[in-house]
Amino acid sequence: MVSSTGTSSKSAAARQRLLAAALEAFAAKGFNATTTRDIANGAKMSSAAVYVHFRSKEELLFELSEAGHRRILDVIDDVDDASAPPAARLRAVISAFTGHHAREHVGGRVVNYELAALAPEHLDTVMELRREITRRVRAIVDAGIAAGDFDVADAQATTNAMLSMGIDVARWYRPEKGLSPEEMGRFYADLATRMVGVRDR
Repeated sequence: MVSSTGTSSKSAAARQRLLAAALEAFAAKGFNATTTRDIANGAKMSSAAVYVHFRSKEELLFELSEAGHRRILDVIDDVDDASAPPAARLRAVISAFTGHHAREHVGGRVVNYELAALAPEHLDTVMELRREITRRVRAIVDAGIAAGDFDVADAQATTNAMLSMGIDVARWYRPEKGLSPEEMGRFYADLATRMVGVRDR
C-alpha cells in the first residue's frame, strides 16, 4: 500500500518536473510556440501527465509567473534595512534585484515577457505583485527625497526606469560573457544611485 504522504510527494515532484520543463520550453520557444508535448518531453513524462497536474498550459505559466514575482519580493525583503540611509537601501535593493535577474535569467525572461499570455484573472494577480515590487522601491526613492539625499525630478518615472533596466538584464544576460550576477548587481546599483543624484564621495 502506498501512503497518502508518498502519493502526495510523488505528485509534488511530478509538478515540479513539469514546471521546470515548462520554464525551459517557454524561455526557448516562447509561450505560444510551446506545446504541451514539448513540456511533457522535457519532463520525460507522457503528454497526458500535463493534464493530470495542470488544467492548461496557461496554468503552468501562471504558477511560474506568480512564484517568480513572489521570489523577487523575498529578494527585496532579504536585503532592505528600513533603518539604513536611503542611498544604502537603494544600492542593496537594486544590486539584489539585478543580480537575481542575471542569475535567474531563464526564468526572468518567462515571468516578465510572457505576461500577455496570462488569463485576465491570472494577469491581475501578477500585476498586483508587480505593483507591490514597484511600491517598495518607490518608498526608498521617496525616503531619499524626503531626507534631502536624492535629487529626483519624477519619483515614479525614476523608480520605473530603475526596475525596467534591472528586469531587462534577464533578456540578454548570458553567464559565460561579461560580468557575474554579483558584479552586474553592483554595476546597476551604481547606475541607480547616479540616477537619484548620489555620487560616490
